[in-house]
Amino acid sequence: MAEKIDHFDPEAFLASVNGGRTVSTYGKNQTVFAQGDDTDAVFYIQHGKVKVTVTSEHGKEAVIALLGPGDFVGEGCLLGTPRRLATAATITECGLMRLEKATVVRLLHEQPKFSEKFMTHLLSRNARMEEDLVDQLFNSSEKRLARLLLLMANFGKEGRPETVITKISQETLADMIGTTRPRVSQFMNKFRQLGFIEYNGDMKVHSSLLNVVLHD
Repeated sequence: MAEKIDHFDPEAFLASVNGGRTVSTYGKNQTVFAQGDDTDAVFYIQHGKVKVTVTSEHGKEAVIALLGPGDFVGEGCLLGTPRRLATAATITECGLMRLEKATVVRLLHEQPKFSEKFMTHLLSRNARMEEDLVDQLFNSSEKRLARLLLLMANFGKEGRPETVITKISQETLADMIGTTRPRVSQFMNKFRQLGFIEYNGDMKVHSSLLNVVLHD
């Protein structure tokens, strides 16, 4: 007889935690935490999209991550770093659960299923960062944009692909793939003309966009 899989729902579990957590709704373009802030909490994204950026001493900003439902952000506080090394801001309306650092540490020690979920998140983020680095080093900006759109549409993940949120500006997309906004506009128009994407209010990504990524 096959062993029954015990599904763990992190949101339901976190909603049952006593103390050390607050749930808030953020509007579009609101700062969750800023670079240089105290590292006192981890945030769990219930719905919406959050971008993580780093700003240099000269004011140049780079987008280093785009996160969505089920992701954690701000987990760097667990490393003992006193200040935030990046800024997290919403790019859509978001529902976020704020978990105090002490609460997260306690849960990691006392709740194996939560610890496993959190570790899976960290490993996935690390793998994504490595893939992004390889993408930046070896792929053209057109391929990088195609890969980003596919990732945003959840291709390659469990479940069916979702509609891509069109509220993400072309400037943000350009920052994430290391190119200019006019180049992003050019590629987006090309993808639409070829039938790889469609947008009229909402934007949908078709699996055929994989041809751009796989084509040499």
